[in-house]
Amino acid sequence: MRKRALMGVTAALVLAALALAQAPAGKSQSAAAGGAGQSSVTLDGKSIAVQYAPMSKNGRQVFGGVVPYNKVWCVGDKSAAVLRAGADLAFPGVVVPKGDYSLYVLPAPDKWQLIINKQTGAKALTYDSKLDIGRLPMKLAKSPAPVETLRVTLTKTAAMAARLEVAFDGAIATVPVRLDRIVADPEW
Repeated sequence: MRKRALMGVTAALVLAALALAQAPAGKSQSAAAGGAGQSSVTLDGKSIAVQYAPMSKNGRQVFGGVVPYNKVWCVGDKSAAVLRAGADLAFPGVVVPKGDYSLYVLPAPDKWQLIINKQTGAKALTYDSKLDIGRLPMKLAKSPAPVETLRVTLTKTAAMAARLEVAFDGAIATVPVRLDRIVADPEW
């Protein structure tokens, strides 16, 4: 009986690994609901990933309620989202060297700012503006339907570019990112 249960667990793990491995090229890969959230893309052979702790709406008003407007929000549930850059990155107006960073958002009713910060780990729960790499505006849109569980995703948009998206409650905020090796693009 014990052997059969172990085989069932092993089979489930193998199927989950196969599903992740078979995700379409250029699409982000996210962890299953209920655990740690993760999304990643590969740009020109370099990995970019975001890890976060999903939080749920649970019938609450999130923005302007649980997450106050005009106050820095530690994206995630009781831990900061972590950006793992396998190469130097360029966001509009902000260059981010290869490494690990915490992500915060400054939400307002009509605009959001993404904050990229050097502090990571447990200390990142307490935001320290002196450790900011930079702040940049995010494109804010209304979600067609409420997003019950926080979702932070990376989606490949070109060979060396992607989009970072934060979706929760009734909001979807996005910002483009690219490898820093590209000659300046007039669309940025």
